[in-house]
Parts: sequence; C-alpha cells; structure tokens
Amino acid sequence: MRLPGISKKHIFYELLEKQAQAAVDAATEFQVLVGDFANLAKHAARIKEIESEADHITHELANRIDATFVTPLDKEDLHALSSELDDVTDCIEACTGRMALYQLTQLRPDLAGLVEMLVRITEATREAVKALRTKPNRDNVQDLFIHIHQIENEHDAAFRKALAGLLNAPDADPIKVIKWKEVYDRIETAVDKCEDVAHIIESVVVKYA
Repeated sequence: MRLPGISKKHIFYELLEKQAQAAVDAATEFQVLVGDFANLAKHAARIKEIESEADHITHELANRIDATFVTPLDKEDLHALSSELDDVTDCIEACTGRMALYQLTQLRPDLAGLVEMLVRITEATREAVKALRTKPNRDNVQDLFIHIHQIENEHDAAFRKALAGLLNAPDADPIKVIKWKEVYDRIETAVDKCEDVAHIIESVVVKYA
C-alpha cells in the first residue's frame, strides 16, 4: 500500500530517511539514558521500541524493492543502504539492552563522550541519506562525507582511550571489564556502520554523476 502523498519513486527515499531517523532517535535516547542512568531499564526499553519500529520500516523497504521493477537507485544499493542503516539501530539497541541485562549500576566517565559522538555521526548520516533525493554530485556532499569520517576518527581515538582505561585499571573487576568492553565494542560498531553508510552513498553519488 502506497503512503498518501508520496510518489512510487520517492517512497524509497522516504523509507531510507525513516531508517536514518530511527538511528538518530536511538542514539539520542541513549544519550538521555547516560544522563539518567538510574532509569537505565526504562530508556533501554524505549530504545527497544525504536528498534522494533525500525525493523518494520526495513521489512517494508525490502518488500518494495523486490516488488518494484524499476527503482530510483540500483536494487543492490538500496538493499545495502537499508541493511547498514538497520544495523546502526540494531547495534545501539543491543548495547543498551546488554547494559540493562547486565544490571550495570555505576556509569563510567568516558561513556558520555562516546555516546555524544554517536549522536553526532547518526545525525550526519541522516543528512547524507536525505541528500540522495536531490541526486547530488560529489562536490555538493563531499564536506558531509569528510565530516562523518572525522567523527569516526575522533570516536576511534576516544574508544581506544576508554578501552585502555578499562582494561588497565588497577584492581579492576574482571566481570565488570567484560561487561563494559562489550558496551564499548557495540558503540564502536554502530559508529563504524554509519561510516559504511556514507561510503555506500558516496559510491552511489559517483555512479549516478
């Protein structure tokens, strides 16, 4: 069923943008969680809701791609973009879900910075996805790709520093180390997935130039 007011061509962009927005919403809720750590379970549950809603969008997009003979972008590119965007939200949900499952009670000081960068890169990724509608040339969106890459580099450095602090802390509890390392790893994966989305969009822009 076609959404009202949206052409058959533009529905693909609409759904990709909704996937990108879901990633932003999940990252933003994660940031709220960090500022309200005592209510970890509540915020993790909200992120689970966002992830479930995003899954529905992903399935709708996949069905439309397969059912449409001529799509505005190559079907392979649409599937790849959709999959990577879905992975971003999935990684965030898996991270906060594990935090609730592990009953973490004490916030690590470096988490806020990592999540703040996660929010920024999901927002930049959303803008890159939105740019697809206009069929931009590479020069028009190059600054956005550079910005996403810079955030990823910044996050990678912060991730390494956080990991070193976690693993090398004197008298560290091994179980807590394992739990927090998984949290850090999943945030890093979500950030990397955003850069993967940017790489796909960049290749699409070059292909259609």
